[in-house]
Amino acid sequence: MFDMSQAVGSDLGAGVEMDVAAPPGRQALRMFFRNKAAVFGLMLFLAILLMTLFGPFIYSEDPGDIVARPLNGPGSDRVPLGSDYLGRDVLAGVVNGGRVSLLVAASAALMVIFIGVTIGAVAGYYGGRVDSALMRFTEFFQVLPALLFAMVVVALFAPSIRTIAIAIGVATWPQIARLTRAEFFRLRNLEYVKAARAIGHSDRSIMWKVIFPNAMPPLIVAVSLLMGTALLFEAGLAFLGLSDPNNLSWGLMIGLNRSNFLTAWWTVTFPGLAIFATVLSFSLIGDGLQDAFNPKLRGR
Repeated sequence: MFDMSQAVGSDLGAGVEMDVAAPPGRQALRMFFRNKAAVFGLMLFLAILLMTLFGPFIYSEDPGDIVARPLNGPGSDRVPLGSDYLGRDVLAGVVNGGRVSLLVAASAALMVIFIGVTIGAVAGYYGGRVDSALMRFTEFFQVLPALLFAMVVVALFAPSIRTIAIAIGVATWPQIARLTRAEFFRLRNLEYVKAARAIGHSDRSIMWKVIFPNAMPPLIVAVSLLMGTALLFEAGLAFLGLSDPNNLSWGLMIGLNRSNFLTAWWTVTFPGLAIFATVLSFSLIGDGLQDAFNPKLRGR
């Protein structure tokens, strides 16, 4: 007699086998999209990115124009989110300020990847004296107060988007370097690396074509979280007045209106909410990627 439970069990078993047999990248992607918080973070970030890219074309008000009386409250047709201390549109500032904030965060993240991954990969692959020298160099930057060091770098040069991105990148790369070093240490003596070395691959080829692709998952997670940190650094520098006054950002909006916070809350609340939402999206995406790249959680 045909046993329905056995058939269902065999189908479930086949489904599990198919899921296990799927490529790791597909499994990680599937795991990521099963995480509701991570998907929310991704959708939130895409919404912010779309607002930043296309918002100025939809809401074409110039953030530098004086369009209302100073500190006009939100709710009017002319300034839906109110005006700042000069009478400029807060909504126009929020829509346009995201470009500079995200550009600085992305540029700083790229610099951190370049410096941190290079130093960490060389130290982890070669070990010995090379590792010792590079780690002492890394520790020198790691013990420095990151925000204070970034402030000094920006103060020494003319504040600009490039200077701020460089300052943030130089101040925050040691964490990525140490993580990369640990991954290269873990992977450099595995069988497939020994096989690549045995058939004559150069050290450069082994480092970047064999080891690095397998070390990427934790680095991707770290970089996604680093984007939020870089955004907060940019906001902190702008709040302290160490920002390019010709390029409006969310942090600069808060810094320029900080003296009016108690009497005109909207001037700092709305750009602050934009920063909060963006950092939250990076954090949720990073947590989702961390779970997705964890093999122990893929069967849950």
